[in-house]
Amino acid sequence: MARPSIVTAEPIALPEHELLARVFRTLGDATRLRLLETLLDRGEATQRELVEVLGAPQPRVSEHLACLAWCGFVAAERDGRTVTYRVIDPRAERFIAIARQFLTDNTVAVGCCTVLDEGR
Repeated sequence: MARPSIVTAEPIALPEHELLARVFRTLGDATRLRLLETLLDRGEATQRELVEVLGAPQPRVSEHLACLAWCGFVAAERDGRTVTYRVIDPRAERFIAIARQFLTDNTVAVGCCTVLDEGR
C-alpha cells in the first residue's frame, strides 16, 4: 500500500513518551477503534464491508484505515479494485482487552471527564 498523505516520508525523531502517546491517539478515535475491533472479530474485511458496518462515508473510513495501517495495527492487500484489511499485530486484541478492564473499574470517572471533550 502506498504511503498515505497523512504521514511524512521519514520518521520524526521523538522521545519515547511522545511515541507512546501517538499509539494511544491512534486508538483514541472511536472510528479507528471500531474498525480495529471489527477486523479482530472478522479476521479480515474489505473496505466496502467496513464502510457498511460502520455506516460512515468511504473517504472517512479510508483515512482511518490508512492511519491504522501506517501505525502498524493493520495490513492492506489489494486484489484489483478490492482492498482487504486484517490486523497484523496480535497484541492489539490484548491492548483493547486491558483498556476494557480499566474502563470496568473507572466507567463513571471516564464518562465524567470533560477535559476530553474540550477538543471537539
